[in-house]
Amino acid sequence: MLVTRREFLKTSAFTAGVAITGMGFALGPVEAHAEQLRKNIEGATRTTTICPYCGVGCGFVVHASGGKVINIEGDADHPINEGTACSKGSALYQMAGGNNVNRLTKVRYRAAGATEWEEKSWEWVIGQIAAKIKATRDETFTETNEAGKTVNRTLGIGSLGSAAMDNEECWLYQKFLRALGLVYVEHQARN
Repeated sequence: MLVTRREFLKTSAFTAGVAITGMGFALGPVEAHAEQLRKNIEGATRTTTICPYCGVGCGFVVHASGGKVINIEGDADHPINEGTACSKGSALYQMAGGNNVNRLTKVRYRAAGATEWEEKSWEWVIGQIAAKIKATRDETFTETNEAGKTVNRTLGIGSLGSAAMDNEECWLYQKFLRALGLVYVEHQARN
C-alpha cells in the first residue's frame, strides 16, 4: 500500500491527538494564557529588535508597558526567522530586568585571595573598573610604532563581547573600545 505524505501527516496528527487527549492533557489552560497575553499587550509599546545570541540575526518583537518588558516573541514579519525562535531566543524574556528572580541585581565582589563575596555599590565598582582601565591604558598606550607611523593603540587590554548584547549595544561598545585604542576585540556569540 502506498501512503502519500499528506495522508501520513493526517494520520499521525490524528493519532497524536487521540493519544494526548487520552492521557488527560487539556489545552484549556494554554488557551486561557494566550488570551490573557493578548489582552496584556493590547496597549503596550511594540518595538522590534534583533536576537543578541548568535550571528543569524533573528527578529523579535518586544512589548513593554509601564517601563517594564511584558512580552518578547519572534517577529512574524522578519525575513530570517519569520516568527520562530530557537531555545536561546525563546528565553529572551528572562533577560529583561525584573523578569527573572534568579538574576543577580546587586554587585558582588570578592577581593584577591578572599574566600567570601561582599556586596558593593554600583558607584564603587564602576570607579574601580574605570581606574584599572585607565592605569592599564596609560602604562601600555603606544602613539607610534617602530616605523614611526601613528597607531594610537594599547595592546594591554582586550575585550570579549557578550552574546547578551543587541546590535545597537555592540555598536556603541565597539566605538568605546576603539576610542580607548583597543586592538584585541572579539565577540563570543556562537550557535
